Amino acid sequence: MTDNVPLRGRRRELAKLEALVNRARVGHSEALAVSGEAGVGKTALLEHLTMSAASHIRVARTVASQSERELAYAGLQQLCGPMLGSATRLPAPQQEAIEVAFGLRCAPAPSPFLIGLAVLGLLTEAAEDRGLLCVIDDAQWLDQASARAMAFAARRIDAEGIALVLVMRQIDEAFAGLPHMIVEGLEHEDASALLRMAVPGGLDRRVRERLLAEARGNPLALRELPRALSPAEIAGGFTLTGSLPLETRIEDSLLVQLAPLPVPARLLLLLAAADPTGDPGLLWQASELLGLGQEAFDAAREADALVVDTRVGFRHPLVRSAVYRAASPENRRRVHAALADVTDPGQDPDRRVWHRASATLHPDEDVAADLQRSAVRARTRGGAAAAAAFLERAAELTPEPARRVQRLITAAEVKHDAGAPEAVLNLLDTAHGLPLTAAQEAVTARLRARAEYALRRDSSGPQLLLAAAQGLERHDPALARDTYLEALAAAVYGGRLADAEQVAVVSNAILEAVVGEKSGNARDLILRGQALLAAKGQEAAIETLRRAQRALLEQAPDPLELHWLWFASRAAQDLWDAHALRALADRQVRLARADGVVTVLPIALSLLMLAQTVDGDLDAAEASCDEIDAIKDVTGNPLPPYGRLFLAAYRGRASEAARWAEHIRADAYTRGEGYGLSAVNFSEAILYNGLGHFTEAVVSGSRELPYTHELNHAMRTLLELVEAATHTGDRALAEHAVDKLAGVTRPVGNTWATAVLAMAEAQLHEGEEADRRYRGAIEGFEAEHIPIMVGRCRLLYGEELNRRNRHLEAREQLRAAHGLLTDLGLDGFARRAADELRASGEVPQVRVRGSAVQLTNQELNVARLAREGLTNRDIGTRLFISVHTVEYHLRKVFAKLGIKRRTELRTALAELDRTDL
Repeated sequence: MTDNVPLRGRRRELAKLEALVNRARVGHSEALAVSGEAGVGKTALLEHLTMSAASHIRVARTVASQSERELAYAGLQQLCGPMLGSATRLPAPQQEAIEVAFGLRCAPAPSPFLIGLAVLGLLTEAAEDRGLLCVIDDAQWLDQASARAMAFAARRIDAEGIALVLVMRQIDEAFAGLPHMIVEGLEHEDASALLRMAVPGGLDRRVRERLLAEARGNPLALRELPRALSPAEIAGGFTLTGSLPLETRIEDSLLVQLAPLPVPARLLLLLAAADPTGDPGLLWQASELLGLGQEAFDAAREADALVVDTRVGFRHPLVRSAVYRAASPENRRRVHAALADVTDPGQDPDRRVWHRASATLHPDEDVAADLQRSAVRARTRGGAAAAAAFLERAAELTPEPARRVQRLITAAEVKHDAGAPEAVLNLLDTAHGLPLTAAQEAVTARLRARAEYALRRDSSGPQLLLAAAQGLERHDPALARDTYLEALAAAVYGGRLADAEQVAVVSNAILEAVVGEKSGNARDLILRGQALLAAKGQEAAIETLRRAQRALLEQAPDPLELHWLWFASRAAQDLWDAHALRALADRQVRLARADGVVTVLPIALSLLMLAQTVDGDLDAAEASCDEIDAIKDVTGNPLPPYGRLFLAAYRGRASEAARWAEHIRADAYTRGEGYGLSAVNFSEAILYNGLGHFTEAVVSGSRELPYTHELNHAMRTLLELVEAATHTGDRALAEHAVDKLAGVTRPVGNTWATAVLAMAEAQLHEGEEADRRYRGAIEGFEAEHIPIMVGRCRLLYGEELNRRNRHLEAREQLRAAHGLLTDLGLDGFARRAADELRASGEVPQVRVRGSAVQLTNQELNVARLAREGLTNRDIGTRLFISVHTVEYHLRKVFAKLGIKRRTELRTALAELDRTDL
């Protein structure tokens, strides 16, 4: 390395990379994003690293290509293709997903997260024996689907023995947040030494200083820029211009060096630059079509521009980009046409049609139709971005205006599914001047409204979506219903922080459209019921919402159901229907998992978490939160951490709840979503009641009084407010809250609602009236299997009996409350029960606590799921980690907790939870 000046100046970077490899050799995993400008020496670092590592660790390396950015999973296939032999050892859904992505199997489009898990599994299998160094150079050119899958794997590797190095010019958005190393220019001394090697003879001092200043330590610039100078310029007086970016100046310098090559050799270089596969056979066949002989190959090799071995490559990636950029459009079309002719349409139809499209100047329906078929194949493999690119190019080459419009609209729809709202708006702007049918106008209005709401999430969203839904009514009623629901959801989420009239306007518009009035369809009933609820109140909506729930639970799932289940589950909460809440939440999670719809899964899991909380299973609810966090970690899903806040409140963890509350409250104001404020106030009221801080509970609960017509969290806060107000002696406030609570429970009239009202009213009565209501509430909560409320109601009843000096009866209630609340993990309320039990004259039994052990977040996540009975493979799937990593973390958990079997996890974790208070 001493004679290699660029590497001699990279000791720190090399040390970091070599440490990465050494850790992989002993079973640790880490991903590293390496960035730096073109020519700064990233590739040289990789060459040295892979050569030195190859003798003691397996190496997998690929170079992404700019020309393949529109081919879904092209980069991933280059990397993982050689590993597919071990795909049979993956779980069946992952094996199928990766084979579909690579076009090896026909099946429905796979979830991108199954693809990510499959990549993680393949890398883990490759690392099994002696570790794996996995390198992707020019990662900025990865197609979107490949980049997403690699980013997924990079964030989930842990204990598999994988060193993953992603090299790019600037950190791509997909890889933001990964550990990052910047490769900068050489120091002045090393840069000067490299310049002396590049120009061994005399160099005018002014030219030398100017070159060093312009190159900024970039090794490729120091080597290549002087080669573009004439002897006279080197001798003295030459002044470089700094008006062009360094990358462009290096490319220009490379082109100056290639300019003396014969025309056939330069055309051969262009041919190689246009073919990202690097297949020598393909290059030979295409060169023959262009009449390029051996002389062209020899000249390109002698110029040190082209390397032809088992793969075709260039001595530096900038040679490829420089050659392609400088070529005339006519020559580009010639080489793409040749490559299309020699690409097997059976083996690689999409790459072939992409070459055909690049070779086509004028509109051509045959090529456009082929591109559209490629878009269908890309969508089937899960490459939404690739499908949109094929469709966009197809539209450009479509001669007939009406067909061109439809392809642009379809491309915009796919772009929306790919999460690219700005691209949607650009495509719609392109279609603006073309003749659109009334139906197409309606569809484009919907697409524009959805894209603008996704970008801004402001108060205009509900209005735009409503207008789009109304425009679709006579063209596509089913799509109109879906859009009405999106408009209503946007208005409801905005709530108190949005235009106060929006919910009413959207709801009345839905009712005027007579949606679902006589329909038995579940989605129509949900939409009409929610509109009635918002526009006319709970009593007017009850029967329709109940019909909607029955229809949804009885009818077979349809493809759009996942997008409607959130409102159905919300209705179950508004109707105090514990059975429907459990059934709907479970159904949505199962459907989202089965269909791989990870964009919906966090919301589904948050509803499941609420159902689990109602069931008193806070451990399972905590595991659902772990899974939500795992999904958010790899998708960037913006769902606020409501579950973490609720659980911290129920468990009585004041500092943790305060942190979550602050985060969610700020997020709610930023996003303009009043739902978040309601969740915070409700949770704080629970927390403070559990801790016995009743004055603070009154403050939080009172904030929801003006909004109880919104039902949901605001409605539930009323019960907390009654408890807080009675404990602070504010009877007027307690009576006001009970009156409001009666207004949202009596119309429902079922067991849960009746028990809630009885529990509230009992706190305003004395003697037999209080006894009757408390007992009725306890019986109702027991019948509905809501143990949290059973425990809390017994606590209140015990407190009331103590105040009336009926200590023997009080002990019975308080003893049961203390045991139940302790078992459920409601530690704040359990401490209240213990204090009250002491006041009754009985010393509560205090359980022995385990020693405080610090588990990492990932260890705790794995342990919780193992406690719930999941297998290692299921845990890996839920948390998006490898089975190997699950096993590693479980070994550490067992050692830290001092246990040997999974059956001991429930007790050990329960003790750990209590010691963490």
